[in-house]
Amino acid sequence: MAKAKNDKPAKPQKSDKSPLTPTASSQAIDIGISGGDRRNIAEGLSRFLSDSFTLYLKTHNFHWNITGPMFNSLHVMFETQYTEQWTALDETAERIRALGFNAPGSYAEFIRLSSIPEEPGLTEAPDWKEMVRQLVAGNEAVARTARKVLKTADEAGDDPTVDLMTQRLQTHEKYAWMLRSLLE
Repeated sequence: MAKAKNDKPAKPQKSDKSPLTPTASSQAIDIGISGGDRRNIAEGLSRFLSDSFTLYLKTHNFHWNITGPMFNSLHVMFETQYTEQWTALDETAERIRALGFNAPGSYAEFIRLSSIPEEPGLTEAPDWKEMVRQLVAGNEAVARTARKVLKTADEAGDDPTVDLMTQRLQTHEKYAWMLRSLLE
């Protein structure tokens, strides 16, 4: 059936399935982890990367748009956090590649795979307490996703991914605690 000129393409639906694309050399990878386990780990890491990128973007957005009596301390705290998060994004994407799959890298992919909602910056910057509340929730969401990936990786004997997820859990649990303390 032909599409009419005025029809807009269907908006991608959020799905639990991740259409991972193996790299050209994926079939030749023999690192002691089965192809199916590598795929499952890479799918989890793709969700983790998407949550992490969305949290990074939200943290950077709030750094730019913070106002009020907490401006200076939160501006600096948010910058410290998003700078550290940026470096970790690369480590996660490189782990997906090492497992033989392409890493998600577009806003559309990140939105589809992330469990963290976007936050508008240009039109509706929340007050500092709401920013902090959202960043607590975001860091907790990233920690939950990391735990799932860690379990999958551990069951498959993927120690590098277990190590990466352990490090990220420590970081995001610490960020959530530090931010949560501001609301007490």
